[in-house]
Amino acid sequence: MTIAQVRRFQRTVTQRIGALDDRFLARDRPLGQARVLWEIGEAGSEVRALRARLELDSGYLSRLLRSLEADGLVVVDDGGGSDGRVRTARLTPSGLAEREELDRRSDEAATSILEPLSARQRERLVAAMAEVERLLLASTVAIDVLDPRHPHARHCIQAYVDELAGRFDGGFDPARSISADDHELRPPAGMLLVATLRAEPVGCVALKLHPGGGYAELKRMWVDPSTRGLGLGRRLLAEAEGRAAANGLRTVRLETNRSLTEAIALYRASGYREVEPFNDEPYAHHWFEKRLQEPAD
Repeated sequence: MTIAQVRRFQRTVTQRIGALDDRFLARDRPLGQARVLWEIGEAGSEVRALRARLELDSGYLSRLLRSLEADGLVVVDDGGGSDGRVRTARLTPSGLAEREELDRRSDEAATSILEPLSARQRERLVAAMAEVERLLLASTVAIDVLDPRHPHARHCIQAYVDELAGRFDGGFDPARSISADDHELRPPAGMLLVATLRAEPVGCVALKLHPGGGYAELKRMWVDPSTRGLGLGRRLLAEAEGRAAANGLRTVRLETNRSLTEAIALYRASGYREVEPFNDEPYAHHWFEKRLQEPAD
């Protein structure tokens, strides 16, 4: 029943917004071309960034861009950089005018959806759309193990340090904290899990594995402010626990600062219990531990 509802929703939406029409919004191009034209924007966009944001196959995106180029709406160049492989798509004056017209017609299309409804129905529809968008974004996030020196990993760790420096009384100096150095976050010593949304890093969590002690140590938990509310923190936590269990460990430990109230609430809601201090982390006020379930036979 759940799968059937999702498919019915997809059919209704694609028909209602005109995705099936080869002349989207009564223009001379289908929805795919119109969306790429809009996504390029007034400032232009690197093709690889465009592909990542729209999650399109490189060959298909190239065909869409060639069609738009043939219509005189887009030019694709090397962006003037030293790397000729870094291509940039820009709108021509005709492309800018077409994008403006698409914006106008999109507003009209949205109005046509809302107009037949009562005020109460409009509120319900807009609220439901916001919820659907939020959940679809959540389902788009990917979590992978990355080397700590990967640019996405570096971005997350630096963002983590910067946020703690702003939230902790007296700031945060990672050199004073219990270490989570690169060599400690590579197998078999540990790992760094990084979450990405549309090819951009939006969260991380690190594990230090202590097979001799039978536990894993959770470090560097961070979620980008733009994605908070998507359940990503809980998902990262569950992923880390799964990785710990896969390495034969049945206990996860962590410590945290009293100012991180959202994280503390998450840990408690996820089954972590507060315990006596098990290390001398200078920035910690709370120590937590969770016993993972034994795998089913």
